[in-house]
Amino acid sequence: MARSQFKFNPEDLNYDKLDDSLSARIWRIVIYVAAIVVIAVLLNVIYSLFFDTPRERQIRRENELLLDQYETLSERKAIVDTVMQEVKRIDKDIYRVIFDAEPVSQGADEDIATTYKTLLKTADEEIVKVTANRLNSMINRNDQTASMYDVLWIKGENRAEMLPAIPAIQPIENKDLTLIASGYGYRIHPIYKIRKMHTGIDFSAPVGTPIYATGDGVVESVTRSGRGLGNRIVIDHGYGYKTLYACMDEIGVRRGRSVKRGDVIGTVGDSGLSVAPHLHYEVLLNGEPVNPINYFFLELTPRDYDRLILISKMSGQSFD
Repeated sequence: MARSQFKFNPEDLNYDKLDDSLSARIWRIVIYVAAIVVIAVLLNVIYSLFFDTPRERQIRRENELLLDQYETLSERKAIVDTVMQEVKRIDKDIYRVIFDAEPVSQGADEDIATTYKTLLKTADEEIVKVTANRLNSMINRNDQTASMYDVLWIKGENRAEMLPAIPAIQPIENKDLTLIASGYGYRIHPIYKIRKMHTGIDFSAPVGTPIYATGDGVVESVTRSGRGLGNRIVIDHGYGYKTLYACMDEIGVRRGRSVKRGDVIGTVGDSGLSVAPHLHYEVLLNGEPVNPINYFFLELTPRDYDRLILISKMSGQSFD
């Protein structure tokens, strides 16, 4: 027989017998278990407030890596954006001018790729919805562009006679693009040391390097001079296009002569206000100088164009 348990009662100075029934025992066990659970929960909350779990540390490291990648991609995107702006200008200034068609409407500029920061704060369902909408927009834009290029193809067939006259190659042999010394735009004049608009491209090459006509045309003028742009040739290609070849050494054509793209018209020199042997080359459209790098499309790949754009922006001083 189990021994009874008593508890002293200070009010009446007697010992009260404790309830030792099964239900009382169960109730006491429930209370003990509840107290343990509450204490365990409190300890877990306190621990989580001051210490990271292994999973949380892993997620934190992943987030830091993603942010690093995001910064790297942002820098690369900035470079790509610069190149794409030049490509858009090429598309507008060359193909649209040649084919007399309006540029394809691109709509408002937008980020095609969702940034990592946005992804971390966006629900999966929302990501799928946004991606689907952008995909539809890209498909529609692709169909619109394809239709526009079909129109350009038809216009191009109708203007076959015009294409040989368009300046479309580099005026000297420069497949690896290493001979470009100064690009189009504002540059420091090598003699006057002032910031001045440089309306062409300088190709650094040894004296005597062959110079080629960049399109079919007629020699409009031949000038021999020891000042300014030195010995130079202007070729009229028709359709509003002219090209200028300056700082030459020997001139191999005369005024009024017809030339074909690729014909040798002279050699590189160091004449005029030149500080080193080079060729100064310009393209003029309707009497206004335009950036010659937009007119090398027959011999350059898209990757070469990207390199050429970056190279032409780097040099800070012209050669003439």
